[in-house]
Amino acid sequence: LTIGSKAFFEKDKEIRQAEVLSIRDKAMRQNIQRTADDAPLDNSEAKIEYEFYVHYVEFNKRLDEWVPDSRVRLDKPVTFPKKKSKATHGGSQQTARDKKRKTNAGGSVASGTAPQTPEAMRHDDAAYTAPQEGFSKEKEIEKLRTSGSMTQSTSEVARMKNLNLIEMGQFQVEPWYFSPYPAEFAYTPVLYICEFCLCFYANQTQYGRHRTKCTLQHPPGNEIYRKDDLSFFEIDGRRQRTYCRNLCLLSKCFLDHKTLYYDVDPFLFYILTRRDERGCHVIGYFSKEKESAENYNLACILTLPQYQRMGYGRVLMQFSYELSKAEGKVGSPEKPLSDLGLLSYRAFWSEVLVDLLVGYDGEISIDELSQLTCFTVQDIMHALFSLDAIRYYHGQHSIVLSERVIEAHERFTKKKLRKVDSSCLKWTPKVFSLAELRSLQ
Repeated sequence: LTIGSKAFFEKDKEIRQAEVLSIRDKAMRQNIQRTADDAPLDNSEAKIEYEFYVHYVEFNKRLDEWVPDSRVRLDKPVTFPKKKSKATHGGSQQTARDKKRKTNAGGSVASGTAPQTPEAMRHDDAAYTAPQEGFSKEKEIEKLRTSGSMTQSTSEVARMKNLNLIEMGQFQVEPWYFSPYPAEFAYTPVLYICEFCLCFYANQTQYGRHRTKCTLQHPPGNEIYRKDDLSFFEIDGRRQRTYCRNLCLLSKCFLDHKTLYYDVDPFLFYILTRRDERGCHVIGYFSKEKESAENYNLACILTLPQYQRMGYGRVLMQFSYELSKAEGKVGSPEKPLSDLGLLSYRAFWSEVLVDLLVGYDGEISIDELSQLTCFTVQDIMHALFSLDAIRYYHGQHSIVLSERVIEAHERFTKKKLRKVDSSCLKWTPKVFSLAELRSLQ
């Protein structure tokens, strides 16, 4: 098998087709760069076991994994990549496709250059090329604002997972995607992360020594909300750069298109925690620009996998709008939304609007709904159209909730959901001076 070939592998008692992205010696854990021009692997003399990093065809990239050669089904057909045609005049006829394969080596995560962790690049597909020439931090940020791709480098999305397991407090979690941790921490069996300060360590001895010295029991910011066992902490990315950068590295393990090319200074981070006798444990967070020209109230949002499907994502979204209400202006999440983000926000907008309309007696306009909820008019219209609630009647448009929507709302109200109590919010909107805003640009 070579990189780029498609074969069948055993996965969860099923046989699935997968594409080989990298090959390594299982004992040495060294990546072996192989293309269609290389000779096939031969381990007949020395009993060497190989592992293949595979992407299962038509499955989410978070399922990519290293598999041993014992799971390869060679009795099934194997598709090999096409061999490259050699140039007839040496390097004079280098194609544009070859030029795109130049890699951008080394660099710091926070400074805007390429990540430090080495990677095994695919050689057969132009979609997995390295950043083009002229790559810059300014273009990256502009790309982030104006298009659906969070990075100019398509290889960033195609990069292989470099972490096998993360231990954070009492939980062990498998990362979903690549995260540019330093090279000395990558490809370790377990990456140990302190659940309070988010510092990371490659072995348990170092982690245990850190835990005896770490005195932090909550995120290093101001507690602006507390009810029952839930608290929100506000952290300034400029004042707590190390913590926020570590938070971004952690979140990149579970967000495919999150970019780390720009610094954390222009953002405020709101950390949701659950409190017990040992301290405040991070559940999730969302970030927000200190000054947004488009009135975005949320830039990035994540609930850690060990706390997902418990209603905390809805709490994070609701809290972002509580901050907008305290500021006295409408807000919206940063566009464009990912597919899962759009589904989550559409459900949240619909739930809030239906709950308001069912208990409202009288006429109400879209602008009045916007003032009551702090949703933008565009988001309200999007949610109402998804509910098929906009009808044209007697020469004017009306909001009509169908029986199906009302029944779904009744079932929804019977659930015990976590909600944000606005009376428990102790927060004053931050006002930044011109000098502070100028330093963020």
